[in-house]
Amino acid sequence: MAGAWKKHSVPALGWWLIAVGTFRSAFTWSCFFGSGSLCSATYSEIPMTGVHGRTVAVWTLLSCTLCFLCAFNLGSKPLYAATFLSFVYAIGYLAIECLVFHTIRAASLATFIFIAGTSMVWMLLQWNSDAHGPRLRGATSKQS
Repeated sequence: MAGAWKKHSVPALGWWLIAVGTFRSAFTWSCFFGSGSLCSATYSEIPMTGVHGRTVAVWTLLSCTLCFLCAFNLGSKPLYAATFLSFVYAIGYLAIECLVFHTIRAASLATFIFIAGTSMVWMLLQWNSDAHGPRLRGATSKQS
């Protein structure tokens, strides 16, 4: 039983995902409970209704949860892919909001692109790593 509680080291990518998840959880909290908050500041071009803030908060909470789960399970292919895709979807959604609907400012978009872009590049670089990220199908493996 003591083996089940042994220390589990978290690689640098895991720590980054924990930091991103923490940032996302702060954004979630802001959207749920604050009217003059980070959520309202991000969507400054339109009035933030309660339902819109809560919808953004739940969506962000889901992506925050993916970050935390992936940080401690970097070897899980489905979880790794879902977390990676959450960054792709976030950038796509926010880019459309900024460029098409003009509901967020470019400065707010730049912050999210920096965080999501860094995460995506790092996750792509780690994808085939022997120590961390999942291995792609067809990759060579040691046989006994």
